[in-house]
Amino acid sequence: MITLGTLQRRRGAKHRVKRIGRGYGSGRGGHSSTRGTKGQRARKGANIHPGFEGGQMPLQRRLPKRGFTSIPRERAQIVNLDRLIDFPKGATVDAQVLKQHGIISKTQQKIKILGRGQLKHPLVIKADSFSASALQKIQEAGGKAEVL
Repeated sequence: MITLGTLQRRRGAKHRVKRIGRGYGSGRGGHSSTRGTKGQRARKGANIHPGFEGGQMPLQRRLPKRGFTSIPRERAQIVNLDRLIDFPKGATVDAQVLKQHGIISKTQQKIKILGRGQLKHPLVIKADSFSASALQKIQEAGGKAEVL
């Protein structure tokens, strides 16, 4: 019966590692140790990256640049109308007030008001942008939307 303790390698499966750079008697190279004669790659510590062309201008620098780098668009913090229900009637809602109530995280970033939910009473809302449905619902409730 074969168990983990009695397993053996197949015959010929294990080879001794050929030791390079250990003299002529090692059977592997002698003085150059299979690295050829002289040159950068024959020395120890040679670390040449794949694109290196021996000092010649590399291919990635010979080819012209193409395309463009897109500038990432500025993202706005989104606030839906259903988050503004708890404010008292006629209150002015701006970036500082929203930050104090924990609705937004940064006062410097732009704020966009979206139209999810309904307003029960009029509010004066100051933000950088409003969706069309949010504007309509704010006006229906008798409130005012001010674009900064």
